[in-house]
Amino acid sequence: MNIEKISGILFIILGLIFIIFPMFSAELVSVIVGVSLLFFGFASIINGFSVWNMLTHFSLVNIIIGIIAIIFGLLFIFAIDALSFLVGLQFYIIGFIMIVFGIIGLIAESRLSKTTSLLILIFGIIAIVLAVYSIAQPIYAAILIGACLIIQGLRFYID
Repeated sequence: MNIEKISGILFIILGLIFIIFPMFSAELVSVIVGVSLLFFGFASIINGFSVWNMLTHFSLVNIIIGIIAIIFGLLFIFAIDALSFLVGLQFYIIGFIMIVFGIIGLIAESRLSKTTSLLILIFGIIAIVLAVYSIAQPIYAAILIGACLIIQGLRFYID
């Protein structure tokens, strides 16, 4: 069995876990992101102090980034659901960009047709709605990621 089929099976299993246990999956991702940020923050602070004499400005930036990373790491572990926050943030950014491009396409003479620009605008609004739901309820983000993992797993397994 080649590596793509094995990856496909693992993606399908992981996707099913995300769909069947969405709250556990969201909490697990949040803890993993939080611990990763904690380690990154401590490493950044240690790096900042280790080169303090040679590069003072670089060291100060490293220390500040380390402190911010530790704060976000603790927030993701104890207070904020990282999965819904990051997915929601991504949907907001994509949605606003799509809305801007849709409006510009409708107003300006461009290579895009008016129908395409209108569809981009509509999908931008849908992305904003998905952002609101995924930040409000982490279950939506976990189920959406689970469905995407299953689709990707099927693609790997079938190809």
